Amino acid sequence: MIDHALNRLSRLILRFPWQVLLLFLGLCALSLTYTSRHLGIQNNTAQLLDQDLPFQKVRLALDQAFPQDASTLILVVESETPEQTALAADTIKRRLQTETALFESVYIPDDDPFFRRQGFLYLDTTELETLSTKLIDAQPFIGYLSQHFHFAGLVDIVVKALENRDADSVASLDVLLSAIDQTVIAANQGQAKFLSWQQLLTDTEQTRNRLRRLIIAKPYLDFDQLMPADHAMAYLRALTLDISAHHPGVTVAITGEVALEHEEMETVNHDMLLSSIISFVLVCAALWLGLRSVRLLLATLIALIVGLALTAGFATVAIGHLNLISVAFAVLYIGLGVDFATHLCLHYQECWGQSQDTDQAIIDSMKAVGPSLFLCALTTAIGFFAFIPTDFKGVAELGIISGGGMFIGLAVSLSLLPALLKMLSPQAPAHPRSTGLSARFYNFPFRHARAIRITSLCLAFIALFSLEGVSFDSSPINLRDPHSPSVIAFKRLLESQSDSPFAISALVNSLDEAKRLSERFAALPSVHQAITLSDLVPTDQEQKLEIIDNLNLMMPMQLQQFADVHQASDVRNALFALQDALQKASAQPLTSMPNERIEAMLSHVVTFMKSADGAQQPDAIYKNLEDRLLSLLPHTLSVLRESLAATPMNIDDIPASLRRHWVSDAGQYRVLVTPAQNLNQREPLQQFVNEVTDTHASVFGLPIGDVTSGKAVVDAFIQAFSSALILIVLLLLLMTRSLKATVLVMTPLLLAALLTAAVNVWLNNPFNFANIIVLPLLLGMGVDSGIHIVQRLRHQPDQADELLQSSSARGVFFSALTTLCSFTSLAFNSHQGTASMGLLLSIGIILTLICCLLVLPAISARLK
Repeated sequence: MIDHALNRLSRLILRFPWQVLLLFLGLCALSLTYTSRHLGIQNNTAQLLDQDLPFQKVRLALDQAFPQDASTLILVVESETPEQTALAADTIKRRLQTETALFESVYIPDDDPFFRRQGFLYLDTTELETLSTKLIDAQPFIGYLSQHFHFAGLVDIVVKALENRDADSVASLDVLLSAIDQTVIAANQGQAKFLSWQQLLTDTEQTRNRLRRLIIAKPYLDFDQLMPADHAMAYLRALTLDISAHHPGVTVAITGEVALEHEEMETVNHDMLLSSIISFVLVCAALWLGLRSVRLLLATLIALIVGLALTAGFATVAIGHLNLISVAFAVLYIGLGVDFATHLCLHYQECWGQSQDTDQAIIDSMKAVGPSLFLCALTTAIGFFAFIPTDFKGVAELGIISGGGMFIGLAVSLSLLPALLKMLSPQAPAHPRSTGLSARFYNFPFRHARAIRITSLCLAFIALFSLEGVSFDSSPINLRDPHSPSVIAFKRLLESQSDSPFAISALVNSLDEAKRLSERFAALPSVHQAITLSDLVPTDQEQKLEIIDNLNLMMPMQLQQFADVHQASDVRNALFALQDALQKASAQPLTSMPNERIEAMLSHVVTFMKSADGAQQPDAIYKNLEDRLLSLLPHTLSVLRESLAATPMNIDDIPASLRRHWVSDAGQYRVLVTPAQNLNQREPLQQFVNEVTDTHASVFGLPIGDVTSGKAVVDAFIQAFSSALILIVLLLLLMTRSLKATVLVMTPLLLAALLTAAVNVWLNNPFNFANIIVLPLLLGMGVDSGIHIVQRLRHQPDQADELLQSSSARGVFFSALTTLCSFTSLAFNSHQGTASMGLLLSIGIILTLICCLLVLPAISARLK
């Protein structure tokens, strides 16, 4: 029936070739027009998996309860002093809050007027007592400096302590002298180092952790665009440059889920442009090498382009949009579509070499290759359609598009391509090409069939033991360019216990339930902290407030008298006074301070003054030193002034600006769980996720999404491939009506799959969200190649020894070579996911080719 249909079709095409061409060009134009107007882009990665999965439901519930924390950008502000970090972070927050067209919400998690006022209550009692003692000891210093707030006043304090030779005074100034010395050293080295008064006066654990501030910004995302956060990211990048210019020593990194995805798209787009150019050149070269005819090459390329355009139209009608995975349909179509065209063109050439005219060559080629192409399209489409019922929605849509694309490719190859061959009438070379290889080379699989079978069996046995090493890397961060700023910043945050973006959240219906769940989470080895709304209420408030009241009796006058900006003074003369005092102290050493330190500081001051006096603008250099020593003091004293205003509080006193992060509008309470370990490593990540989910199943966070998504993807591929293999075997049995033929087709495919998995283990190239999508292509190529070789053996059994010289074998080889050329360049991309995709595909294609052209003939010799 198929032969009869192909015969009638070929004769019809040969009779009306121009009409066929015009028909396809019209369909192509219609498809491209419709696609350009109606095909959308779905960039929301959360939509790639079925929304009915349990973890997806929890994610949606959390996003609805706390929308300000969904799809956010994280700005990581860092410097060497907590004051610089706080000032820069506050500037960024205020700037972003004015950009209401770009950002929906902006906040700093640990910076709020409430926290600034009640900050001392969150310290341990012992730590607060130590802080109180330090501030009381520093009260004379603060009092004097409040009246003489300039560089000369600071030097006066140091000089008087050194001249009075008061051991206690000098000892209390030891830390200050060291800090001043470090600032002078940095100035000598051309570095912008500021003196941190907050670290000097309030050296607590809380202060030491304030060198980094996180700003959480929720941008407006346009998922109809290729880059949904493009406008927000462009503004933030310009802002970070402005902050660096006006806040020396401050670094701002942009990361978070949105930034990671944005930079990933930028990397892929940049690399793909170069890779596409290289791939196109290599594909043309491979086709030329196989066809050796400009006309055949042109016909093949036209058929590919038309088929691709029609498949895009089918995707628009069937789905309506492309997601970040289904966009790969073009890659899969080219890889498999070129297979159809190559086999038909090579068989046409073979017929021409047998002195047939154009029409007869086309008819014989369609009769000989057509059934194989039909069977290949059917089996490959089954492989793609098997993904439709899985939970992996992204690949399910890819399966629909690529499965339909196989039938479009079949239709184009059996109608448009013959019409093009008729019109172009490409001729075979006058003299058959010689590869320069002897007959012994082509007969190798048959002469050494037994050895090949034994070797294959041994390799399969070895590969089986490697399968336990097969793994799936579910971390999207490992797929991205490791040198991109967002990835670097994200991985640094993962090393932190308090700032890790891999925190997990749970929703419960009452505060008591939240407390009980928090206690269970806190007991887990992998958990650093479990926080609820009640944890914002400090303990031991009465004792702490008494300490604060005592401080208020000693400190308020001096704190209120400080100006926001220091006064100008004669820095050079003050340094001369400091130099003189250090020389005297060096000549008469003090037991409370090492003489080496005084001499070193004296040397640094002398070096600075010589350098400044020799500069073109010495006044500016002296002023810079004064700014770096005094400019941060007003902020520190302002923070102290606010902290001394602490009052008794309970849970009802927590302001709405903070409560909204812990209690939803619907009255649901949040429990936030932070990890105790560095989650850059797979084992701690898996442990953290397992322990938390075993304790309470209804949780979500980035680590839950990564691990659970990975499991859902693996389950989807196992389900799809299992059903696809069963259906393909049944179809082969039905179509070939031969168990031997089915075994011959499937055995090389299974062996290639086994060896590919083993080689990936040996090369430490785990499966991931990116490279796993090429598995349907490898499945399709493996089945197609096996069908072409087996069909050749079945229809020309008396020419089995010439199998490798046939157009079928050459078609398999050059089809694989073309696909290999189109993907090899991907292995060198900076995007790790794309690179792993190129590596996996290269390995799979090479092994599939070896199994089809070496192992399959060897097995066929045994089965006869």
